[in-house]
Amino acid sequence: METSTVTSVSPVAGNVLFYNSPEPLSREMHGKLGVKQLEGPFAFASAGHVVPLTVAEFQFAALCFPIIFAGDQRQPLAVLGINPGENLFVDAKGVFANGAYVPAYIRRYPFVLAQDEAQQRMIVCIERGAQLFDENGGQVPLFDEKGEPSDYTQNAIKFCEDFEGERRRTENFVNLIKELDLLETKQATFTPTNPDGTQGQAVVIAEYFAVSEEKLRALSAEKLVEIRDNGALERIYNHMTSLAGWDRLVAIASERAQKQAAGNA
Repeated sequence: METSTVTSVSPVAGNVLFYNSPEPLSREMHGKLGVKQLEGPFAFASAGHVVPLTVAEFQFAALCFPIIFAGDQRQPLAVLGINPGENLFVDAKGVFANGAYVPAYIRRYPFVLAQDEAQQRMIVCIERGAQLFDENGGQVPLFDEKGEPSDYTQNAIKFCEDFEGERRRTENFVNLIKELDLLETKQATFTPTNPDGTQGQAVVIAEYFAVSEEKLRALSAEKLVEIRDNGALERIYNHMTSLAGWDRLVAIASERAQKQAAGNA
């Protein structure tokens, strides 16, 4: 993967979650840059209540939070909170909840691939302003004494390349379920309990796209066998099972709100 300085890169800032000032990785600009250990390495993700998810992650993510499809492209998203700007799985110290799956989109930060429009290639960029970076070399340098990417950097680049491959596989999966017309609009609702014990009025907390059980059952036997054999059916079931996680999100949000209220009392 190319790491030389590039001056013509398609925009990353402003339309890619968590990245505000990405720079093409180069030994000229970042030769003395390194990374340091952080007590709360996921503080940057504290405002990400939804993050992109690849289809390869469905089986792991489904155990922890809802997987939905959103936007015109029906992009798969991991739902990490019910309120915009609040990730319920990252605490005030920037630590991810113990035992919860951390999406690859979050784990690749502060590295990212971007399109070099001039030469039609993907290049490696870094979020220069990330707290992880140390201008004085840190504990682990990005480049070794010979000016070559360190083992840490090589592993990060490989992770980005693998993520890009999974992103393309995910596009193929989404295209398949769109072609089969399996998606429908759904709502996640929350019914509060009144002080007297009665049920309050249901509140819509999210509207999204999800696979329709009815449409899935209506597929022909031949088509079901086809999507079973190519692995798509298992991922569809992962997604459908994950939607039970809305109740968990509401419970976590309620618990956090109660703790905050008690702390401010």
